[in-house]
Parts: sequence; C-alpha cells; structure tokens
Amino acid sequence: MNASAVGAANGHTWVANMVRPLSDKGVGTPASFVAKSFTLDRVGGDETLRISALGLYRCFINGKRVGKDELTPGWTSYDVRLSYQTYAVADLLVSGENRIEIWLADGWLRSQMMWGKAPIFNTWGSEIAAIAELSSAATGTAPLLVTDASWESGELPVRKSGIYFGEIFDAGFAPKVTAGTAIIDFDPARLVAHETTPVRELAPLQVVKSWTDAEGRTVYDFGQNSGGYVAFNVTGEAGAKVAVEHAEVLNQDGAFYNVNFRTAEARLEYTLSGKGTEHYRPHFTFQGFRYARVTITGKATLGSIVSVPISSVTEVKASFTSASQLVDRLFLNTVWSQRANFIEVPTDCPQRDERLGWTGDAQVFAGTALYLADAQSFFQKWIRDVMADQRADGAVPHVSPDPTRMQSKDYPGFFGSTGWGDAIWMIPWQVYLHYGNTAILREVLPAMVKWVDFVWSISEGPIVSPPREWGGRGFSFGDWLQPSGPSAKPLPTIGDDASATIYLFIASTHVARIARIVGQADLAERLEGIAAQVKAAFADEFITASGRLAYDDQTSYALAFLHDLIPADKQEAAKRYFKATIKRSDGRIGTGFIGTPALLPALVKIGEVGLAADVFLQEEVPGWLYQVKMGATTIWERWDAIQADGSIYNPQMNSYNHYAYGAVCQWLLEGVAGFRPDETDPGFATIIFEPTVIADLSPVKAHHDSPRGTIRAEWTVSGDAVTYSVEVPAASSGVLRLSADCRNISVDGSAWDGHGDKALTPGKHSITFNFTPVLRAQKSEHSINARTP
Repeated sequence: MNASAVGAANGHTWVANMVRPLSDKGVGTPASFVAKSFTLDRVGGDETLRISALGLYRCFINGKRVGKDELTPGWTSYDVRLSYQTYAVADLLVSGENRIEIWLADGWLRSQMMWGKAPIFNTWGSEIAAIAELSSAATGTAPLLVTDASWESGELPVRKSGIYFGEIFDAGFAPKVTAGTAIIDFDPARLVAHETTPVRELAPLQVVKSWTDAEGRTVYDFGQNSGGYVAFNVTGEAGAKVAVEHAEVLNQDGAFYNVNFRTAEARLEYTLSGKGTEHYRPHFTFQGFRYARVTITGKATLGSIVSVPISSVTEVKASFTSASQLVDRLFLNTVWSQRANFIEVPTDCPQRDERLGWTGDAQVFAGTALYLADAQSFFQKWIRDVMADQRADGAVPHVSPDPTRMQSKDYPGFFGSTGWGDAIWMIPWQVYLHYGNTAILREVLPAMVKWVDFVWSISEGPIVSPPREWGGRGFSFGDWLQPSGPSAKPLPTIGDDASATIYLFIASTHVARIARIVGQADLAERLEGIAAQVKAAFADEFITASGRLAYDDQTSYALAFLHDLIPADKQEAAKRYFKATIKRSDGRIGTGFIGTPALLPALVKIGEVGLAADVFLQEEVPGWLYQVKMGATTIWERWDAIQADGSIYNPQMNSYNHYAYGAVCQWLLEGVAGFRPDETDPGFATIIFEPTVIADLSPVKAHHDSPRGTIRAEWTVSGDAVTYSVEVPAASSGVLRLSADCRNISVDGSAWDGHGDKALTPGKHSITFNFTPVLRAQKSEHSINARTP
C-alpha cells in the first residue's frame, strides 16, 4: 500500500505544511516546540484543530493542553501511514491574541528501536516536525491557521526522551524562542484520520508497600504490573533531582531487579524548579513496571507517587469467575497484560528494549483480545500497518510497524515465519467472527492470498520445509518456547516442517472460506485445492501407519486434531498417542506459542475433558497456574520465568508482561462458560452455548459485552446435577448444544432429548441436566521427567 492510495482513501485535502523546528539537534537531544501567535476576530464555537507530527507531539493553545490523548499521533508504518487527530478547540480560544505551541519529541520515529548490539535509531526519519490546521465552518474552506515557515521554535524542559530510554525533565529550564522553522518534504497523502481509540490514562494505582534499600533509595510497590508511568509531586530546592527506575519483579533476595530490561534504561529524571509543590508525569514515554525505585539528590521531599497505567483499550468487556482463585487471577492477569501491550499496537511486552508489534503473539491472542475489549478498530488499524509492511513476495513481517523494513542491515529477512505471518488472515477472521465485519475481509483478502502463495513457494509444494537459519527465506519460529523438559531426558517437540505445513493448511482453509464469504468463488476453489493437497501430503509425510505423528509431541496432536488433519482410520490410535504425550510430561503443558491455544480445545474435542482439566489446573511449571501461585499479576513470557526458589530465569529473554499464553482465556469463555459466535452467523447474531463442565471450577460465571448486547452464562454442579443459566441479548438468537453424556435435560422447565441444537430466544434461560463427572488424574509423588535436572 503506498501513500497516495492511503491519502485518496482518507479524503481530507491539506493546506498546511509539515514544519521542523530549527532548534532541534537530532535524536537523543532536547525536545523542541514549534509555536505561532495569531489573532482571531471572533470565536464561533465550531473551531477544530487537525494535527499530526513526525515524532510524538503534545499541543497547547493559550497554555492549555489540547485533548487528553497520550503518545500522539500514535504509531504506524510512518513512511506509508501517519495518523492525525482532530480536536474541538473553541473553548481554548479567545477573541484577539492567541498562541499555539506544539511540543515535539523523538518517540517511535527516531528513538531506539530493536535491541542489544544492533539498535536502530532514526528508523522512520531523523527530523521531528509538526503539521496543523485550525479551521472553522464560518470561514469556509480556508483555514484560520496553518503550519508554515513563519512558525518559531525553541528547546523544551524535556531534555531527552525515548520510548525505551524514558525521559529527563528540567523544570528549571525556561523555554524560549531561539530559532525558526523550515518546511520539509512531506507527502500529505500519508496522513490518515486516527483509526482507533486513543491511548488514555486509566485509574491510578496506589502504593501498597514501600521500603528503603541499603543505599538509601526508596522502592515503591504498586501491587500490579502495568504499562504506563509514575506521577508524583515533590517539594524542594531548585536543582534537586528525583530519579526513578522501574522493575517488574524483585529478585530471590527481595531486591529491586530489572536486568531483564536489557538495554532499555527505562528511567525518569526530574530536576526541581524550587517553586512550591511541583507535579510531574512523563510526556513522551512509557514503561512496564510494578516497582519504582526513587533516588533523591539534593534537598527535596517526595509528597505522593502513583502508577498511572495507559492503554488503547480502556474498558473491560468480559469477566470470568470460578471456585478457583488462581484461575480467576489468571483471567485478570490476562486483562492487565492486554492493557499494557495494547498501546497503539499489539506489542509483545512494555518494558525491555523490544516493545514491538509481534505478529505471532497477536494472532494467537486475537480471539481472546476481542472478548476482553472492544478491539475492532484497534485491529483494523494495526492490520493496515501489517499490509503496509508486507513484502512484495507476500512475506509478512515478524513485527509491525517494522523497523527492519526501513533499516535491514542487522536484521535481514525479518519476515516470513508461519504462525507469525498468519496474523494477516487470523486478525480479520477474528474481527469478522466477533463483529460480522465483512469489509475487513474484503480489504485484506489480497494480502491474505499473497501470504498463502508465499508459504507454498518456500518449498514449492505442500510440505513446507523452512530454513533453520535466521533470515533465511521462510525461516520459522515453529512452536516458539515449546517446553522440552529436562536436559537429561528431553521431551519431543514439533519440527519446523510440521508446524509450517499445518499452518499452510489452516491458512489456505480459512482464506478459502473468506473468499467464499466475500463472493470470490474462483479464488476459493483454488485455495481449497491447495488445502486439499496439503492435507493429503501431511498425512503421507507426518502420520505413520500406526497413527503416530512424526514428532509425537503435544503441539502436533493438538493442532492436527483441532484442524481435522488426522484421517478417520487413524484417529483412535492418534488419540492414544496424544494422551501419552500428556502422561510423558507428568500431566503438564508441553506446548509453546502456537500450540498452547489449541491444546485444551483439542483435548475437549477428542472427549478428554478430564485430561484438559488436569493440564489446566495443575500448579507446577510448566503451567498456567504456576505463575499465578508465584505472585504474577500479568502473564509471563516463559513458563519458568521465576523458579520455585524465587531465582530469576536468564534475563536475556524474560518478560513478565507478555499476553500470548493468556490466550487460554478464550477457552475459559468459549469452552468452560460455553458461549461463542456462530461462524455461519457471526457478530453474535447467533450465539452457540456449549459448556465444558469441570466440577472443580463450580460455580462458574462469565459475561461478554458483545456488539449486540451482554451475553451471560453460569453453571453450578451438585453431585452429577448441573444448573446452567444463560442470557441471550435482545438482538441475538441462541443455540444450545450439550455433549452426548448429558441426560435428564430440561430447558426452561420443558424436557429436551439433547439431540441436535435447541433454539434459545432472546432473554434468560435455565437449563438443568445430569452428567458423568470427569475423572481427574491421581498424580504420583515423583516423576523422573519433571524432576531430573
């Protein structure tokens, strides 16, 4: 997608120029402002400001802030798409003399992107700049004010800022005009109206505990890991400094620990002006943290400090509660991880020198994300960035917006992994299921097809054999971070060829379905042909005559069963092998990023509800509840991020705020609580109610604020008797499906034989039935596989 196409679709014709402050000295130097004094004869009441920037901006009119949005103009693939915001500003204007001032900082545009020994600076440009138009309907098409070369510039009290770095602010620095501005070469066709909800502050988190360390620094615990920043007030002498460092966890000895931030300094430094009580929160950065360590130099006293979370998704749209406090906290941890990582784009983490829009994380989590928040516009905006970053041959980048597309020297071939590139179709598909939105399917379909054709081309055939080396064409992450068990007796893991081939089948099947939905039958037939070839080839290559899958691991079986890749005559044997993989791992999870969302649904699909419950509810590592038991308040990147003795896993890749494994919450809502959209009547026009009853979790209660209204479901178990209560929104219809072992079924007081589907009208319904409680495994005290070092 090029800038001209973007601009044509956007519609607004810009008169203003993009102007840069001549006071700016480049990346890592003080932030600058551009400003203009202007006169208005009158204020009509309908004045609006359209504004954007290269870098981050914050705007003031007559000393008052414009809007409440954070980190504007947002983060996009800036060379193709740059968002602008529109604000009603009549209440900030006066008749007569006015002044507008736009603060500019490095932001994602030019502060450090990427990690370690190969950071990228000036990724999308080396010049910060602003473009703005003040308009009123009363003046017709002519703006009241535009950015041009007559604007002034100067440095700001923000002496340095960066996404990973943090911010240095000198309250004693008095901004003044020191230079002019210059018009830069900029195609306004790149500008698009902001497409999603803005980043906003959430309710602040108070300190729950504080202490002073041996070096006299005060550590504050806010009780919750989040993405955002601290806000504090302070009094003291001019020149005194307050330095703030951030951390997600404490180490084994209870000390402040942020080695896992790698090269991200993630710090704030505030120099006092000495004028009464001073208030500070950063302007152009954010951090991922639960703890803040404050060092005061000079004479100053900190009055209060809070943690201020920020997010693009500010309202929670789903809930889940049960008899297990650990499960309930797991659900809440997922909510917090989504909030912290849905800041303009779906990032992997909010704390270290990464914070990138990883496509693989987003595609496995999308189904969960759309339950927990109204994320339709968020994903629509982001998938357009993914399309902008898609390579000419169809390869989809590992991350988007993609810094390596602009500067590939140290990151060649940072694109093309199956499971990651599949975000190009999975995100629109999930949006379609939740909102019935066919427009996004039509818009993205050509990019989806290019992706399927690219994956086929990796090996020019239905069996995909990705190269092992990073940067090789079609390199695959496989089932990233799949547990392999103890080194003395490792467990099997899926091969890249099997995972890539499975994903080619999943992609071609779904994109074919999408093509049919939007009326492209010929395309659908071609893709269905690809899917059929892949399915047959997979059976020949990866399924033995006895029904065992080649790599004999949990991910292989979970994905193969869930997506119907196992021939009917091999299924019973494959089920036995699948169950054996669980037993081999001591009843624990043995899947990584792409296998984890499939594991429990696959076990339920083959009739192993008890085994699914065993894997989900066990509290040792690897497992979902282990991290909760260890005090996690967000989802971890690794199952073993903190050892049982409190020691920290290798900090080189260890985030404590990574939503991917929280994808299990989709199963809690769709499987356990038992409601989901009907693929044939999406957008929750028809809701399928099909609970998976696990007595240990009783009572279960869940809700989702869908586009058509609130859906509710809850059940309780007493012996073998179940009461299942559901609520269908007024604008929807419902369908009840129960498993074959349910008996003595009553729906709203009337008997039902349980065969087929039972229609449910809008409103509340009460269903009762008897079932056979699932048998839970009795674990042995010792397991060599789990305990051998």
